[in-house]
This record gives sequence, C-alpha cells and structure tokens, in this order.
Amino acid sequence: MGFSDRTSRSLCAEVITQMFGRIGRCWLAGLWLLGAPLWASAAQDGLFAELARQAPGLEPQALRHALAAMQCAVNHGAGDARRLAVIDYSRPSTERRLWIFDLQRKRLLLRDFVAHGRRSGENFAEAFSNDLGSHQTSLGLFRTAESYRGKHGYSLRMDGLEPGLNDLARERAIVIHGADYVNPRWVQRHGRIGRSLGCPAVRREVARLVVDQLKGGQFLFAWHSDPRWLAGSAYLACKPQQMAAFSRAGEG
Repeated sequence: MGFSDRTSRSLCAEVITQMFGRIGRCWLAGLWLLGAPLWASAAQDGLFAELARQAPGLEPQALRHALAAMQCAVNHGAGDARRLAVIDYSRPSTERRLWIFDLQRKRLLLRDFVAHGRRSGENFAEAFSNDLGSHQTSLGLFRTAESYRGKHGYSLRMDGLEPGLNDLARERAIVIHGADYVNPRWVQRHGRIGRSLGCPAVRREVARLVVDQLKGGQFLFAWHSDPRWLAGSAYLACKPQQMAAFSRAGEG
C-alpha cells in the first residue's frame, strides 16, 4: 500500500526527529521551505501544460501570464479560485478570443466571442483605458463578484485589481453581460462584431453560462501582446506595493 506525499513527509520528519532531535527537525523544515517554490513552480507548469493542451488555439504567452498573475494574487492574500477566464485582445473580434477554464478539473469549459470597447478600435483592440467615460477596454487581472439583473439582463460585476490599469472597473460599470451585437453575423456587414462601452460583452446565447461559471470570486485576465502594457502590469511583475487591496474584490 503506497503513501501520499504528505504522509511520507510526516513519517520522514518523525524519523529524523527521533534520530537527531530538534536540530534535525529544524534542518528538515528549512529544506522544505527552500523546496516549496520549486514545488509550486512545478505545479504551475503542470497546470499550464494541461490547460494549453485543452486550448491549443490560445496564445501560450497569454495563458502563462494569466496563470502567473493569478498565482501572484493568491500568494498575496487573494482566495483560491475554481475558474479562470482569459481574453486575448491581441486577436480580432471576429475570432473566438475568450477562454474559460475549470482549474480543478483542468479542462476547457468554453471558447467564444467577446466584445471590446468602441473606442478601443474597430476589429482589433488597440487602445485601452481605465478612465471614466473612455468607452475603452481595460486590461489586466480582475476578480469577479456578484451576479445581478440589469438593463442587459443577467450580468456579472467585476473588480479590477491593478491600480491605474483597471481598478475603476466597478465605478465604470465594467461588467460581463450578453449583447445582440456580439454576433458573428455582424462580420459580413461590418467586418467585425459589435462593440461595447468597455464591457467584455458576450453572445446572449452563452451569457448565462458565462456568468454562472465565473460569478463569486473567480479570476478573469484580459491580455494583449503590447509590450507597454506588459511592462506596466503589477501582477506580471508581482509587485505587491502596486496592487489594489484584495478586500475590494468579491470573493463570495
């Protein structure tokens, strides 16, 4: 009968304590602490490999950055999440550029269309803002909060975690909601799907699924390949002093 890793470590600690006393136990504890980052890195690499296999169309760098930002948030006080949504805004709106993952089962739940802000660009999102009234998309790491029924129907509020990049999301009413203009049939007439006032709007047919899967403290990472944004994200660099207070994020 085999032992789990935790059981094996406990038995090892007991043996070393009996043989070498407190010094031996302290030595072992120090060894585990040194190895902890390696175990965490290996676990994240394993998660990346499995999710990448589930979503071969997702830019690998976008997925790596999403996982790194999420792990940074968790390491600095955010609760664990069951779901992760990744939006690759470097792709055109005519492509399915939203991915939603089940982190516990390590599987892809949905890949679908998502809108960007009307002042962010036409088919490609090229300008981003955190300003009130900008009608532009915000990038970075978000924490989802409560669902509600509003003028767009069943919707989901989010809190931006990155100061200066997306932390005014709630004040800007940046929410996930369904919209008729998120429709691939728009492409033939307009050369793109419809655009929002800054919200990551989705097709009405999948809006309930998206909200139900992401509500209550999940992570959403809006990514772009623009090096200027990549250099300015507090979560990619994992700079705690630049992070918004996690208490503002919905973790219900």
